[in-house]
Amino acid sequence: QVQLVESGGGSVQSGGSLRLSCAASGDNYSSYCRGWFRQAPGKEREGVARTYLAGVGTYYADSVKGRFTISQDNAKKMVYLQMNSLKPEDTAMYYCAAFSPCGTWNPTNIYWGQGTQVTVSS
Repeated sequence: QVQLVESGGGSVQSGGSLRLSCAASGDNYSSYCRGWFRQAPGKEREGVARTYLAGVGTYYADSVKGRFTISQDNAKKMVYLQMNSLKPEDTAMYYCAAFSPCGTWNPTNIYWGQGTQVTVSS
C-alpha cells in the first residue's frame, strides 16, 4: 500500500505560478512511477507529468510542456510539480499518483492522493 497526500493548490491569476507537493508513505514506493494527473469539471482525468526514480524517463503532456516541471526528493519521498505561466485551462483538481507500469498514462496499478484544487483566473 502507498499513501499520498497533496498540498500547494490554490487560486492564481493567469500567468502566475504554483508549486504542488506530494508526500508519500508506504511499502515499495520506490518501485513505482510517480506522477501528476488532473481532472477538470466535465472532463476525464488526464496525465500531466510522470517520472521514475532519479528522473529517468520524465514525460509531460503536450499541453504543459515548457511550463510545468516535475521533480522529486527520493530521500524524503516527496514529489513536486512546479507550474509556471498558468492558464485558465489549467484549472482542475490535481492528483498525485504512484503507479505501474511507468510507460503509460493508463497504468493498471495505481494509488491516488485525495487531490488539490488549482484555479486559474483570467
